Amino acid sequence: MRTLDVLRFALRALRAHRLRTGMSLLGVAIGVASVVTLTALGEGARGYVTQQFADIGSNILIVFPGKNETTGGMPGVGGVPHDLTLDDAIALRRSIPEVARSVPIAMGTETVAHGERRRQVAVAGTTREMMDVRGLHMARGSYLPPGDRGEETVAVLGKTVAEELFPGENPVGQVVRVGAWRLRVIGVTGPRGVQLGLDLDDFVSLPVGTAMRLLNRSSLFRILIQARSPAETRAAQDKVVRLLTERHGEEDITCVRQDAVASSFDAILRALTLALAAIAAISLAVAGIGIMNVMLVSVSERTREVGLLKALGAGRRQILAVFLSEAVVLSTAGGLLGLLLGEGALRVLLGFYPDLPAQAPTWAVAAALAVSAVVGVVFGVAPARRATRLDPVIALQGR
Repeated sequence: MRTLDVLRFALRALRAHRLRTGMSLLGVAIGVASVVTLTALGEGARGYVTQQFADIGSNILIVFPGKNETTGGMPGVGGVPHDLTLDDAIALRRSIPEVARSVPIAMGTETVAHGERRRQVAVAGTTREMMDVRGLHMARGSYLPPGDRGEETVAVLGKTVAEELFPGENPVGQVVRVGAWRLRVIGVTGPRGVQLGLDLDDFVSLPVGTAMRLLNRSSLFRILIQARSPAETRAAQDKVVRLLTERHGEEDITCVRQDAVASSFDAILRALTLALAAIAAISLAVAGIGIMNVMLVSVSERTREVGLLKALGAGRRQILAVFLSEAVVLSTAGGLLGLLLGEGALRVLLGFYPDLPAQAPTWAVAAALAVSAVVGVVFGVAPARRATRLDPVIALQGR
């Protein structure tokens, strides 16, 4: 029997039992679709987080108050002997050559109101340099005035805040109430979206000195530092820790590199993607067992057919090829159907979450197809070998 004859024979046998064939195809297809979809979600999450950090910049340092000890805990949790101050932020920029910008941040939440309209939003006290460090751009007006201490009674609104408080109006030059303070709006930032969990469109920026008095803060929430180049980031980090240790009398701050945090997340999410692929692959093994059961039933139902093939001179290898080809056709066709199902599921998902860069990696697609084909071979061997052992005389009697 030629290879083409074997394939035709296998396809005719599969068409003769459409329901059984369809259920086996569906089992493999669900397994492959699971692998494709779950790995795409894992890669999408990794890409999203990586892009979020990349949007901040590759040469950013973040200074937290409090020492992150090896016993665990998040930076800033626990006793804080000394606060981060405006003087610390100024000293970092003036004393360390590798530091291009040092941005103090005082954070809080306040009610922002104009007329009868009001909105609870995040309020950040900062300096003009925040615009460059976080990649902000202006839709109207200008950003905060230059200066290290920022005492002006002005505000810059995020896009969403401006639209909610001033529908159809230009807010620049008008007055808003932030808590109990009246501040003049000098600008509106352009659309920026959510960055590391913070919606920069639903946000109000104030001069840092004004914000600290308005929010009743005596210390800074964070200090963002931008090194002059990515190559100087590590040197800047070491010098930041040394300088603040000298100023505070002890090492009571934590300074982390943005790229180091991004690398940690990347490694975690890669491991998660592999774990998801392994979990989804279990369904392929289950589908393989289903194929084996189907083929065993097929062998028992086709004993006369096997006997006739042997009587006509078909050898053990040819009989083995016939039943193995049926299993491989089932698993391979199921794998291709699974790819289509997985792609369809991803398109539906992206319709709901267009910002998630979910795309199945090439290795996952290739591995899913390869495993589905291997499943057909592995789980088709036992039924095929059983068929080759049938005695032709007994098989022709249908026993």
